[in-house]
Amino acid sequence: MAWSKFPYPDPAYTYTAASLKKNWARLHAGDAEAFPKDAALLEAWISFHAGDFEKAAKQGLALGIPGYAVANKATCIYANYLEKSDAKKLKFYEEVAARCEEQQAAQPKDASGYYWHAYALGRYAQGVSIAKALAQGIGSKVKNSLDTTVKLAPKHADAHIALGAYHAEIIDKVGAMIGGLTYGAKKDEGIKLFKKALTLNPDSAIARIEYANGLVMLEGKKKMEEAVALYKEAAEFEARDAMERLDVQMAIEELED
Repeated sequence: MAWSKFPYPDPAYTYTAASLKKNWARLHAGDAEAFPKDAALLEAWISFHAGDFEKAAKQGLALGIPGYAVANKATCIYANYLEKSDAKKLKFYEEVAARCEEQQAAQPKDASGYYWHAYALGRYAQGVSIAKALAQGIGSKVKNSLDTTVKLAPKHADAHIALGAYHAEIIDKVGAMIGGLTYGAKKDEGIKLFKKALTLNPDSAIARIEYANGLVMLEGKKKMEEAVALYKEAAEFEARDAMERLDVQMAIEELED
C-alpha cells in the first residue's frame, strides 16, 4: 500500500549532499543525529528532508541497522502527520518500536534507537488511550527510553520535548498526586524540560507547539494566552524542510480552529 504524498513539495527542501552538510546542524538540532559518512545513507536523509518519506524509509531499511534512524524517523513523521488510517498508524508505530529494540541490542550507544522507541510507543499510547497504555506498562518504557536518550545525547532537544510531554500527559490523565507517586511525573520538571528543549533548539516550531500543549495540560485555562502566543510563533516560522513544514502547518491550522 503506497504512502500518501507530502502535500507541500518545495524545491527549497531538496538538498544536495553539499547543501545538506552545510545545513545539517540546523536541521538536526532536534535529534542530535551525526552527519552520515555513507553515501547511500546520505541519500536517504535527502529523501527525508524533501518529504519523500516512503522512499527515505525504504532506502534506510535497505541499509539494515545503520539505516534504522532515518527509516524510523521517516515512518514516525509520516504516520503522525500524513497517515489517515488509525489502524495503519498503530501498525507503523509497532514496527518502529520493534526495530528500535533490535537497534538497541546491536547499537546500545546510539541515542536514535531509544528516542524513536519512545516516540513510537508514545504515539501508540495516544492512539489506544493513555490510560490503557499506562495499564500495559508502556509509560515506564517510554520514560526509560527517553532517559537513556538524554544520557547518551544530552543535546537531544526532541527528547527533552518528549520528556516534558510525558510529565504533562501523565498529570493530565491521572492527576498530580498519582502521577507523581506512581510515574514520577512532576509539573515543574515538565515545564523545565520544555524550556531546556527551546534553549537547545531555539528554531523549533514543534518545541513551541508541544510546550503550548503541555502548559494547557499542566496549568489549564490560565496559561491559554501564553499557549496561543507560542502557537503564533510556531506558525510564523520559515520551514527548512518537509518535517518543519508539517509542524508549521499544524500550528497554522490549530490557530484557525
